[in-house]
Amino acid sequence: MPSANEPPIVSLRDVHQSFGDVEVLKGVSMDVPKGAVVCIIGPSGSGKSTLLRCINGLVPISRGSIRVGSFDVHSLRTDQEKIALRKEVSIVFQQYNLFPHKTALQNVMMAPIHVLKEDKDQVHVRAVALLKKVGLSAKADAYPGELSGGQQQRVAIARSLAMRPEVMLFDEITAALDPETVKEVLNTIRELAQDGMTCMLVTHEMRFAREIAHDVYFTDGGLIVESGPPAELFDRPKMERTRAFLSQIL
Repeated sequence: MPSANEPPIVSLRDVHQSFGDVEVLKGVSMDVPKGAVVCIIGPSGSGKSTLLRCINGLVPISRGSIRVGSFDVHSLRTDQEKIALRKEVSIVFQQYNLFPHKTALQNVMMAPIHVLKEDKDQVHVRAVALLKKVGLSAKADAYPGELSGGQQQRVAIARSLAMRPEVMLFDEITAALDPETVKEVLNTIRELAQDGMTCMLVTHEMRFAREIAHDVYFTDGGLIVESGPPAELFDRPKMERTRAFLSQIL
């Protein structure tokens, strides 16, 4: 269980974000303790994915503040500063974004070697261990086209872990998978959580959110409508909007 005595590893205060005239986030605040698992749920277009991209520094915010570890994300300007942030917080997307001409092992090794300039031999040892961790030791020399969707997604998770982050962000990473391969990806996340990795997930897998999350945040219209432990939010939601959403999906 995360410690309540430590400062949060991720902290958002009154975060606003707009694309042109469209306000996507309208004042989001949350704290994520180190080692916690947070699931963000809500209808499409409610700002969930944008929120993760803001935390990772991929999307600038209009106003407010985001802090991850020692980084004031809202203040970062240079590529070098953002690379340093992304050693702390990695994101895995719905699309695998693997290099098709590189093997699974090479995909995992690329960022530490080319971005962090780490020693190739040391990175190789770590990459082999990470593929084992996600259950893909036998696929190290396979190319993405030779892998199932679930296997490609687990390579993408290993690739993010190769940066040795403190926080992992998962953006609807099972949405494009068939039901048979969803389970293997969720098992990988479950094991990361059990190892103490801080995880933030945008997900439609409500049963998984109930099982794994310390806190669930329900978002709608760019706002956090309600949040709380899964047993509380799923079984005893306080807000009518939360009840209406859950009645459609549970």
